[in-house]
Amino acid sequence: MIRAFDWATTALGAIEAWPQSLKTAVGIVVHSPVPMVMLWGDDGFMIYNDAYSKFAGGRHPQLLGSKVREGWPEVADFNDHVMKIGLGGGTLAYKDQELTLYRNGVAEQVWMNLDYSPVFDESGRPAAVIAVVVETTARVQAEARIRGFAAELELRLQQRTVELDRVWRNSRDLLVVIGADGIFRTVNPAWTAILGHDTAEVIGHSFLDFIWSEDAAKTQSGLETAATTRDLSNFENRYRHKDGTTRWISWHTSVEGDLVYAYGRDVTASKEQASALLQAEEQLRQAQKMEAVGQLTGGIAHDFNNLLTGVIGSLDMMQRRISQGRTDRIERYATAAMTSANRAAALTHRLLAFSRRQPLDPKPTNANRLVSGMEELLRRTLGEAVRLEIVTAGGLWQTLCDPHQLESAILNLAINARDAMPLGGKLTIETCNAHLDSAYAAKSRDVRAGQYICICVTDTGTGMPPDVIARAFEPFFTTKPIGQGTGLGLSMIYGFTRQSEGYAKIYSELGTGTTIKLYLPRYYGQVEDAEDRHVQSLEEHRSGHGEVVLVVEDETAVRDLVIDVLQELGYRAIEAIDGPSGLKLLQSDIRIDLLVTDVGLPGLNGRQLADAARQKRTHLKVLFMTGYAENATIANGFLEPGMQMITKPFAIEALATRIRDMIEAEKPASSS
Repeated sequence: MIRAFDWATTALGAIEAWPQSLKTAVGIVVHSPVPMVMLWGDDGFMIYNDAYSKFAGGRHPQLLGSKVREGWPEVADFNDHVMKIGLGGGTLAYKDQELTLYRNGVAEQVWMNLDYSPVFDESGRPAAVIAVVVETTARVQAEARIRGFAAELELRLQQRTVELDRVWRNSRDLLVVIGADGIFRTVNPAWTAILGHDTAEVIGHSFLDFIWSEDAAKTQSGLETAATTRDLSNFENRYRHKDGTTRWISWHTSVEGDLVYAYGRDVTASKEQASALLQAEEQLRQAQKMEAVGQLTGGIAHDFNNLLTGVIGSLDMMQRRISQGRTDRIERYATAAMTSANRAAALTHRLLAFSRRQPLDPKPTNANRLVSGMEELLRRTLGEAVRLEIVTAGGLWQTLCDPHQLESAILNLAINARDAMPLGGKLTIETCNAHLDSAYAAKSRDVRAGQYICICVTDTGTGMPPDVIARAFEPFFTTKPIGQGTGLGLSMIYGFTRQSEGYAKIYSELGTGTTIKLYLPRYYGQVEDAEDRHVQSLEEHRSGHGEVVLVVEDETAVRDLVIDVLQELGYRAIEAIDGPSGLKLLQSDIRIDLLVTDVGLPGLNGRQLADAARQKRTHLKVLFMTGYAENATIANGFLEPGMQMITKPFAIEALATRIRDMIEAEKPASSS
């Protein structure tokens, strides 16, 4: 490439004849790092440097030394003007002058700053013009983009302002700006629609002028929280409508400086709907209770009427035979009456069990021995069409429960299984040890992690659908017609296991059968290895030392019965009809070896009587009688040492055994 300076000194040999001022100007142009152009002569010959060549798009050397009008026609008119001014001795300056340049054959819009100055010869006459070129294309374009962005932003802000204003005016919810001092700075028109006040009646006033008085303190605290610490969400309070009624408002807030911006929604309707729903649910629960009572009434009345018929009819026949002097068949009628009465007692225990209020007599229990001992009873109950299989686990842990209630629960499950297999089938009773971990307990309601013994009763019957399984443990629920079932069987079993700190679980499929598992907690205490005691006659329990027993019972028939039994056994019996009269005897100096008292007594209940008596007679032995004892459960330690409980109705032999065992227990020397 021919450099501009080389061309100027070789191609234009006349430069040696130029005035020194022009030579100096050429030198400045050629060596300057800034794009520069020198024009001279009437036709505008050009000399420029390499920087200008680069700026002009590589058109050097074609333009070098040529006339502007011939070599660069697109700027010829502009240069003619410049030459005219410059050769006339004037200067020109253009800021961000826009021109079209052909760079590498492509037309481009460029911007530049141009400064034109004349070059004088020795005589002081303008002989040439020098132009200094500074391209500003990038800056001009950047500023144009910025102006575009600014214009777009301004437009958007204007649109946003319009939108916000529209939201402010048309919002159906409350929009509020309130100071930390509780004074409303501004509110939107929704205030009028929701609370009835014009905005002018609100702005400049305190929220205390509109808040429901009962919510003033809460709202003041909420405002302080919103203004100083954190935004509020779903903060609810009540405002007064202009007509005096209340409106529930749910607020969301944000804070900026000492101003709180709040958005409030009227939730009065949803509050009223929720209240109406609660009322409807309560009415539904009441209706369900009444339905349950009806279910209970039908089932219990049916069962009790049958049982009472057996009791009353048998006693009536006994009275007739006795009045006729006939003793034949009396034993048969007595047996029938006892059987019906015992069944009635069992039904009463079911009622208490499902409510978890039956008194329990928990003992260390070997479930293997208990289930095996029931085998003959179960086979008779199931009949020939049902095959029974009992599988007991080796090394089964002990459990602490009422063994009689456990027997009753297993018998009830067997009866239910029999009814589910009308055409016959197989019933399997299994025992095993079970460890329920915390993960399992977390998935099941009312289950505590730990070690349990499990009694599993499985039948091959009709099974249950999911909706029946979900309600099977509910009191009074039964799939049998009204009058044919009380719905207490499974609920009694559930109540017993929960009262024993265990739980019950149902697994069933239609057409396949049902499995019910009873989980009872493992017992870690000392276990006596003793065989079941044989049934003893009353004569074996007779007193031989003239022991004195105080009987406190407000029911005359029960009190007389217990007194007769004691006297027949040779005990000296003292009676009292209520707690206060019994306490007087206990606070006296007469000998009393055992207190037999009902739990539910008027004036002073049985436990209060026992506690008061033990203040004087420290080691007094107490036998509680109860048919309903809400407090007499294994969960709360109702029985203290030297205390036992017997459940009404009880067999005479059971009462005699319990009294003899308690009296013959070793007495401390200090016993009164």
